[in-house]
Amino acid sequence: MDPCIISFSSRADGNCSRIGKLILSLSGEASFFDFSEFEIHPCGKCGCECFAPHGRCPYMDDMEYRLLDTVTHSSRTWFVLPNYCDWPCANFFAFNERSQCYFQNRPDLLAAYEKVPKHVVVVSNTNESNFRQVLAYQSEEMPEMLFLSAKKYGKKSISGDLLDSEEAVKDIIAFVRRHQCG
Repeated sequence: MDPCIISFSSRADGNCSRIGKLILSLSGEASFFDFSEFEIHPCGKCGCECFAPHGRCPYMDDMEYRLLDTVTHSSRTWFVLPNYCDWPCANFFAFNERSQCYFQNRPDLLAAYEKVPKHVVVVSNTNESNFRQVLAYQSEEMPEMLFLSAKKYGKKSISGDLLDSEEAVKDIIAFVRRHQCG
């Protein structure tokens, strides 16, 4: 089982995408998903078919099912999340809420998903507690998190230049290496 890396930012070549690619370069064989290259449909504008016995989400053909299936069958997963208004971005919330279409009436898959170790890199200057609260439900144990404040490295998040800081790169590499084993 290979690791899985998901960059939740929709910004192509922004900090999250670049961090995801750095983690990929350190992980060897891994699945890498970048929300700047696709979209998933959020819940809504449907008849809640996913809750019906034998129901099927009308949006099952987007990337959601593939994302969840890859995470569920990975050796470990890396989430790379930007902070938007002190919370994870909307792509993460859509991913999370749509999970019901994958796990509904399949508790064995939910248990397998929760067993996969999750590691999270958050690009954020504020509100670690909101991220910890939201991510607490992603695995059996609280996911390990690295919070990267652009201010700490003398950068501005919107510039997408966080990895131009050697110190930021070193911190990410140390975090990834610490969690590659085990």
